[in-house]
Parts: sequence; structure tokens; C-alpha cells
Amino acid sequence: MALGPRLELRQSQSLVMTPQLQQAIKLLQLSSLELTAYVEAQLEQNPLLEREGSGEADGRTTADGEELASVPDGDPVAVDEAVGGASLDVAEASLDFEMPDNVFDDDRATAGGLSHDSSIGSREKGGSADDGDVNLENRLAQRPTLKDHLWGQVVLDIDDPVDRLIAAHLIDLLDDAGYLTGEPDSIADLLGCTEEQVANVLATLQRFDPPGIFARSLAECLRLQLHDRGRLDRTMACLLDHLDLVGRREWGALCRLCEIDGETLNRALTEIRSLNPKPALVFDYAEVQPVIPDIFVRPRPKGGWAIELNSDALPRVLVNNRYYAVVSRAVRSKAERQYISECLQSANWLVKALHQRATTILKVATEIVRRQEGFLAHGVQSLRPLVLRDIAEALGLHESTISRVTSNKFMATPRGIYELKFFFTHAVGGSNGDDAHSAAAVRHRLKALIQEESPDRILSDDALAETLQKEGIDIARRTVAKYREALGISSSVLRRREKSELR
Repeated sequence: MALGPRLELRQSQSLVMTPQLQQAIKLLQLSSLELTAYVEAQLEQNPLLEREGSGEADGRTTADGEELASVPDGDPVAVDEAVGGASLDVAEASLDFEMPDNVFDDDRATAGGLSHDSSIGSREKGGSADDGDVNLENRLAQRPTLKDHLWGQVVLDIDDPVDRLIAAHLIDLLDDAGYLTGEPDSIADLLGCTEEQVANVLATLQRFDPPGIFARSLAECLRLQLHDRGRLDRTMACLLDHLDLVGRREWGALCRLCEIDGETLNRALTEIRSLNPKPALVFDYAEVQPVIPDIFVRPRPKGGWAIELNSDALPRVLVNNRYYAVVSRAVRSKAERQYISECLQSANWLVKALHQRATTILKVATEIVRRQEGFLAHGVQSLRPLVLRDIAEALGLHESTISRVTSNKFMATPRGIYELKFFFTHAVGGSNGDDAHSAAAVRHRLKALIQEESPDRILSDDALAETLQKEGIDIARRTVAKYREALGISSSVLRRREKSELR
């Protein structure tokens, strides 16, 4: 074989993820908050993009209706027609991310919604920070942290600079629950002081608020709180020395060791249960973020369900073609012309991708409602088994697309707000050839059986499995035990002890 340069012509096929397709897939899996942040970044970077309402009033917008789709009872064909017949000013976009042509036939084009009145976007309500319209009610109050709270007490109670240095180090060694993670001897070696100094400072810190702080074990934490209440007597001290027996509910052994009767034991246990085993959590100010639903589902007066996108959860942007025409006539260099062209292309694709995302979410939500109508009407016990493949086959999409659509998307129903993934549950086979049951419905029934049991008849895992099998659910004892543990329900032995105490 001769070695040397030569020219060859080859023809091959390959799957290429274009930047536009990557952008569409990325937008599909974003939550509403993440999508808003992404669009805000694009608005800052692209001069041809603008929010609806920020430009002139003669721009063309999409037609957005109140009702996006309706699900009649037992009429799958009507469901498809309702979704496909949504009024749009842009051409219908298919669900395989093939974008339509000739969308922008006016001065402006929009990333529009799928109903008549509601827009897919965060509408401009009131002023912005740039306008100086600051709503003080929307500002979070600054709350002191645990370290700030403790250091304020150190400044008041400890005067010696060396002791303050030791106290500052001990504060840094607290874990999230308020327990001290270091030992006095190692702390003394690190700081170059005596163990007695560390022990004295620690004793002072253990009297600080909140009670139980700086404990090194659960027993010491409870002991500090009882001492703060003036309730640390001989009985309490004995119970704290035998917390392992308390955890195993060995009441007889505790009565013998502490030399008390059952009534005294019950009073002492009630006192212990009122204590806080994690005192630092009172300073855990986790900001509660409200869940913003992406889809609304409402019952229709004549039956069926009305499904619509939340217009306030999706941003709405415009492409200003008139501004592009003005700027393109003023450019002089090739680099400027290329930059403006790239901005226009990027803006057009963003608009199309936002519309594609809205269409896909609506169709997936409609199919989920059609299949889980029993849950909406009757509750969790009527939840049907459902997997991603079922929705993908019904809509002609890939399972990965359904997975992206259902991630971090929420549906507001008459029974509450649920993530779309909630409606996907594995199947538990039915006994004697019956239909399969949803795993969530089986867990719900299992919880109901345990709540209904009497103290005289506590159901074991075997008994629960037998009861469910009689109800047409093919389930093994080990599966019952797994579901029970997932629900946070104790074993039959512990439940018998707990319910005997309440009698």
C-alpha cells in the first residue's frame, strides 16, 4: 500500500444536536423560576428581545384564551382536538422540536400562549426596582443567627479576653443541632490553655439560651433543659441515665431501676417528651418558597376537566423586527452585521422554543389528567399505575422528553398542588387476575388499615398482607414491611406498646 496524501469523498449520516435544539431541550426541563431567570438573562444580552408591553402598542401578539384544553368524560378524541385546536397566531409547532417557518410575518413576533386572555409570561405588575417603587412588605426581616445570639450573651457574661477567645472557638464547634463536636482536652491543646479553663467556659456557655445548647450528648442536652426548668430530680436523672431503655419502651425495667410506679413514670416521660432534643433548630430560619403551579385543572360544570397553563408562571417576550430593520440599515462593518444577524436568529429561536415548551407541557398535562381522572374525582385510592412510557406512546414522544416535562412542574387540582411526577406510580399486581393497583394507592390503603386497628387487635405485617390480598391486591409480607417503613410507621410490637399507653 502506497503511503501519501490523497483526497477521498465519503457520505455518512449522523445525529447532531444543534445549538437551537439544545436550547429547546434545556428550556423544557427548567422550572418556572429557572425559566424566568434564563429569560431575564437573555433580555439583558439580546437587544432585539423585549418584554411584552415595553414597546409600542402596534406589535402583533398571540391569541391567548381563558381555557386551553378541556377533557370531556370518556372521549379521548375530543381531548386531542381540544389540545390541537388551541388558538394560535404562530403556526402549530410539532412535538419533535421541528420549528415552524414564516412565523414572523409582522413587525413583531411573540413567544405566545395557548389561550385567549392569559399570556405565557410574567406580566409587568406595578413598578420595578429601577422605578424606585420599593415595597417594604416584600423585604425579609433580618433575623439573628445562632452565633450572633450566643455571642451577644458572651459579651454580657464573660469579661476575660482569654475566656472570650475560648468561647468563640467553642461556638464555632457547634453542629446544626447545637451539640458541641470537640472534646475539652483537644480544645485546650489547640488553644494552649488548660482543660480547667475550657471546662469553666463550657459550663458558662451551657447556661446560655436556648436551654440545652453546647451539650455533648442527648442525655446531657435533656439534662441541661430540665435543670433550667428546675425539674432535674432523682427520677429524671435516673431516666436520663437509661435512655436506651426508654427508647425500647421497657417500662417495667425502668420502674425497677428508678424505684417508681407506673403513674410517676408516665408523668416523667411526659416531661421529657416536652423537651427539645435539637435546641439550635429554633434558629433555623429556612425561607419557605411557595410552589407556583404551572398548570391549573378545574372541573367543568357539565363534566370533565378544564386544563390551562398558568400565564403568570411563564415569561412572555417579543422580537422587535422594526428595531432590527432600523439597526441593520445603520451597520457599517461585517462584524456588526454578523452580530445583529446572530441576535435576530437567537431571539427568534427563543420565542419558538418558549412556544414549543408551552405546547408540550399542555399536551402532557392533558394526557395525565385523562388517565388519572379517578384520582381527581375520588382521591389517592383511585390513583392508577402510570409510567413515562405510557404518556410517551400516547403522544408520540420519547420518554426522556416526558421526563423533562414532568420535572419541577406542578399542577394545581381541586385536591391540592402536586408535582407532575406524583401521578407516575409503579403497579402492584392484582390477585385472581384483577387489574393492577397503583403503589401509592396501596400505601394509602395500608396506612388506613393501621390507623383503624384497635389496641386489642394490632395487625402484623403478615396480617396486613393477608387483608390486602383479600381486597384483590397481590402483595407479599416483605413489600408490606417496606411500604410501612417508608410511611414512617413502627412495627406491630411498638404500635401495641404505644396504643396500650393511650388506654
